[in-house]
Amino acid sequence: MAGHPSTAEDLVLHGPRVLGFASAHRIAARYGLNADEVEDRLLELGAKGWVSHSRFADTSGWHLTDAGRKEDERRLATELDLVGARETVVVAHRTFVPLNRSFQSACTDWQMRPTTRDPMAVNDHSDWGWDERVFRALESIERRLSTVTEPLVGALQRFDGYAARYSAALAKVNAAQPRWIAAPEVDSCHTVWIQLHEDLLATLGIPRGDNG
Repeated sequence: MAGHPSTAEDLVLHGPRVLGFASAHRIAARYGLNADEVEDRLLELGAKGWVSHSRFADTSGWHLTDAGRKEDERRLATELDLVGARETVVVAHRTFVPLNRSFQSACTDWQMRPTTRDPMAVNDHSDWGWDERVFRALESIERRLSTVTEPLVGALQRFDGYAARYSAALAKVNAAQPRWIAAPEVDSCHTVWIQLHEDLLATLGIPRGDNG
């Protein structure tokens, strides 16, 4: 059973923090909101100086301002205390940290294949045994991910979906679509992972890189 549902306004503010450079449609899709209502709320938040809209080449999206990041973290902290979920999220983050190291190692091995001549050689994916170990590592992480996400979802509804999205991406990898390991333009294992990581850090107010 999912836990406390965050308000629509809090989700709209939080969306760009988790998703990065995000459109109203992406935020709406992530949290099950109406896209037009999300757009209206973003405009309201923009008028308060908490979000800003930018365009680069053919893409456009919303991102948090410095003031918006502070407001987002303030709201998240208030929500944690209101629900009494701080300890649950702290424990989930503590469980996530070693899992994160395993995931980072798997992604590095997918990108790099050291040789005796070049310890920084790019993985050309000609060594099936090497890549197979990466696949098995990602599957092992999938099996352990529920120890992080299930308590989170039980406390805060907005954490729902991470495990299912990771599994969906991994299923595509196992169906001979390896780009779903780390491609940034799709909902790949790596995309889902960095969003979960950012969600945890934001919720606990931990700066990225501080043992997180």
